[in-house]
Amino acid sequence: MSIFIAGTDTSCGKTVVTSFLLRYFKEKGYNPIFQKWVATGGDSDIKICIRFAKIKKIASSLICPYVFSYPASPHLSSRLENKEIKPSVIKNTFLSLKEKYNPVIVEGTGGLLVPISKKMLLIDIARELDLPILLVVLNKLGCINHTLLTIEAIKKRRMKIIGVIFNNKISERKEILIDNPRIIEELTGVYILGTLSYIRNKEKLYKEFIPIGERIFKNLTLSARL
Repeated sequence: MSIFIAGTDTSCGKTVVTSFLLRYFKEKGYNPIFQKWVATGGDSDIKICIRFAKIKKIASSLICPYVFSYPASPHLSSRLENKEIKPSVIKNTFLSLKEKYNPVIVEGTGGLLVPISKKMLLIDIARELDLPILLVVLNKLGCINHTLLTIEAIKKRRMKIIGVIFNNKISERKEILIDNPRIIEELTGVYILGTLSYIRNKEKLYKEFIPIGERIFKNLTLSARL
């Protein structure tokens, strides 16, 4: 049982959701692990997840095969540092973790159609590994278009979608925050797992996440049986 957490854009809340889901599975008695195939701009996201979920330290090369200091799309960061991103390395590290941990929770880099090279997108590797997608959306004006396009790309590749989580933007108007999830569910038929408020206190926000975690767990286990 594994899952790929994708975002409609960068800085949409993937790391928060990933750390919460890690902790949720751990509290449920599972042995989860976190993986981020490519990190750009350093490894702060990795440290956040491990610290919040209190995951035991393992080899960083397994957790994140590629870390680049320059904050950009993976294809550019790797080119600037003259280091090729090899899909085989990513897949091998994932499969290695999958033998020892359950589930393996993979956090994407930016959006799903982010290139890792001239020939391959991030979504291509997720598809080859048959990973179901959990989509995280920053709930704001303009997210409808980003979300519909992302869901269309997932469906075109016949990949499974566990559902969508919305992270509310603090400065957005209430009418927009309420309407975005409603219209996206009506247009796509994809399950809206829930919405997270803008709360700086992570412990309080995690309590709000727990019912969403339950829905993810049910959908994920159902997807694994199909």
